[in-house]
Amino acid sequence: MKEKSQSRAYFYALFVVLFWGTSATAFKIGLRYIDPIQLLFWSSLSSTAILFTILAFQRKLNLLKFSGKKDILLSLAESLLNPFLYYLVLFKAYSLLPAQVAQPLNYIWPIVLVVMAALLLKHPLHFTDVIALIISLVGVALISSQGNINIFAKSNPLGVILAVVSSVIWAAFWIVNMYDKNRNEEVKLFISFAMATAFTFILMAMTGNLPIINIKGIAASAYIGAFEMGITFVLWLKALNSATNTARLSNFSYLVPFIALVFVNLVLHEKIVWTTIAGLLLIVGAIMFQQLFTKNEVKNDPL
Repeated sequence: MKEKSQSRAYFYALFVVLFWGTSATAFKIGLRYIDPIQLLFWSSLSSTAILFTILAFQRKLNLLKFSGKKDILLSLAESLLNPFLYYLVLFKAYSLLPAQVAQPLNYIWPIVLVVMAALLLKHPLHFTDVIALIISLVGVALISSQGNINIFAKSNPLGVILAVVSSVIWAAFWIVNMYDKNRNEEVKLFISFAMATAFTFILMAMTGNLPIINIKGIAASAYIGAFEMGITFVLWLKALNSATNTARLSNFSYLVPFIALVFVNLVLHEKIVWTTIAGLLLIVGAIMFQQLFTKNEVKNDPL
């Protein structure tokens, strides 16, 4: 096992942030040619193939097994939430909204996670958590307005709801994942994407929306499967495993939505309105505010 190195962790994290920053643009490009279900199928299939190759290269294929009923149930729950439901809802939101609206709205999941943990796991919900939630909701309203006083004058209400719901699904996935800490992370990812690919194919068969061959759509899906899903998740795991200070490393994630706006502007030619930046600053600020006070509360906890 390699020694930990913060500089190596930063190196991995920079690639992750750059690739994730292109995701919103890739989603919109893919959706020009194929619908959300097709995009999910081809991207999940691509990610499954990539993760299988990575496992083979790492000689971890022998870990592809379930040790009991609990592993099977956890894999089913995890794959159903993410990537199946999460990306299905997220891609639909992107099909209805500008990228500069959908991407920041999807970013509120850390705050949603705290609220859901309080409701489902009976974790304490602090006053600072409530303040952070209110601030983030103001950010959501600003982004949804797209510069118009009438909040839904430009944004599609269903798209806004779906983008926010995707954050709830992602938070739910993290809660389920808390109970699945003993299995190899790359193996769990492969199983989740393989199952999600099967779920998506079943959905396509049920709706009569069988896979179509659209070269540009499949190319965008392959990019998403590689750099939003497969390779990037593995690089992020490597970054976390290499880091001597994971808290500093996690700060890199705050760069993603801002980098995303740069690509959205340069590639998709969306004019970034002031409410998008203001709302995004509120959401990121709320997350940082919440995490700062959480750390202080942990430090001051006599236990």
